[in-house]
Amino acid sequence: MINKERMLKNFLEFVQINSETKDEFTFMQHIIGYIEKLGLSYSIDDAGSKCGSNGNNIYVTIPGNEKESILLSAHLDTVKPGLGIIPEVINDIVVSKSDTILAGDDKAGIAIILEAVQTILEQKLNSRPIELLFTIYEEGGLYGARNAKYDLIKSKHAIIFDVGGLTNKIVNQAPAQFNLLVKIIGKPSHAGGEPEKGINALTVASRAIQNMRLGRIDSETTANIGVVTGGLATNIVMPDVTLNCEARSLDNSKLKKQVQHMEDTFKEAVEHYGAELDIKITNLYSAHQTDKNHPFALEVKSIMETFMDDVEFVKAGGGSDGNIFATKGIKCLLISAGLNKPHTLEEYVDIKTMNNSTEFLIKYLTN
Repeated sequence: MINKERMLKNFLEFVQINSETKDEFTFMQHIIGYIEKLGLSYSIDDAGSKCGSNGNNIYVTIPGNEKESILLSAHLDTVKPGLGIIPEVINDIVVSKSDTILAGDDKAGIAIILEAVQTILEQKLNSRPIELLFTIYEEGGLYGARNAKYDLIKSKHAIIFDVGGLTNKIVNQAPAQFNLLVKIIGKPSHAGGEPEKGINALTVASRAIQNMRLGRIDSETTANIGVVTGGLATNIVMPDVTLNCEARSLDNSKLKKQVQHMEDTFKEAVEHYGAELDIKITNLYSAHQTDKNHPFALEVKSIMETFMDDVEFVKAGGGSDGNIFATKGIKCLLISAGLNKPHTLEEYVDIKTMNNSTEFLIKYLTN
C-alpha cells in the first residue's frame, strides 16, 4: 500500500538536513514545505523563543470520518554530532558514512508519519481525523513538548514514533527522570608543597560515588553519573568538581527514594571531609503509563495482530514527548521507527521495520 521507495528517499533526504537540538529551523522549514505540497494547512507556535531554539513546533489537522481523532508525533531535533550526515543503505539497513549519528532518532519517525498521511490522501482512503505534532528540542529535556500549545490539540490519544525494536513491541510505559547537578567545593593548595592543607574535591566525590547505588537499581530504576569536570592543574589540589547525574524509574516513589539517597550520599561525603556542597535537583518529567487493557491500547494491539506475530506491550528505558503529553491527559503509545543504537556513532535504521510501522499506521488510521 505504501510507496516504500518514496519513504526511503524522504528519510535519506531528511537526515542530510542539519537539525541538532536548538537549531531546527532549516529542517522545520523543509517539513513545512512538504506539508504544503500535500495540500495541508499548518500552524507553528512560539516554543522556540521560550526554550532557546530557532525552530518551533509544527501542528497539522487533517479531517476524517466520525471516529475519534488521533495525535501522531515525532521530533525534529537530533543529538550531536549531527552535522554533515552522509547516509548509506546496506541490505535494508541505513547507516551513516560520516563520523556522525544517523539521525534516525527521530527523522525515521517523521518519514513514517508523512508517508502514511500521503498514502491516505493520494488513495483517498477513509481515515479517522488526524492531528500531527512535530516538536523541537526533544533531546535533553522535552522542551518543545513542554511549551506546546495544547489548546490546538483535540486528540485524547497519541501514537509516537520515537523508539526502537520491532513493530510488534508497543511501548506503553516510560520512566520519570530527575537530573542532579552537583558541585563539590574543596580547598586548593599546592599539590607538592602543602597538599595536606587542601581538600581535594575529587576525593570527596570519590567517597560519595563509592557509597552510592548506581547503574541498575532494580527492574524499574536506574541511576548514572555521566559527566565529571573539574581541576585547574596537576600541581593544585582540586578546588572543585562538578558532576552531572541522573536517576530514572517507572515508579515515581522509587525515583524519589533514589534521588534522596544520592543527595544524602553527597552530603555525607562533604561533611566527612569538611567541604561544601551546591546541588541542584531538577524533575525533568514524570513517569507515564497507558494501561494495556485501556480501549485505545487494545485497539492498537488488535490491529497490529492482523499482520504481526507475538505482539506485546513493553517498557521503555527512556522518556519521550509522551511523558509530557500524558500530563495533559493524552494517553500515549510508542511504536518503533526502526531505530537501533540511537545517540551513538553506530546508529542504524532498519528499513523493513519502518515499512511495517507505516503499514500498521495506515491500517490503524483507516480501520
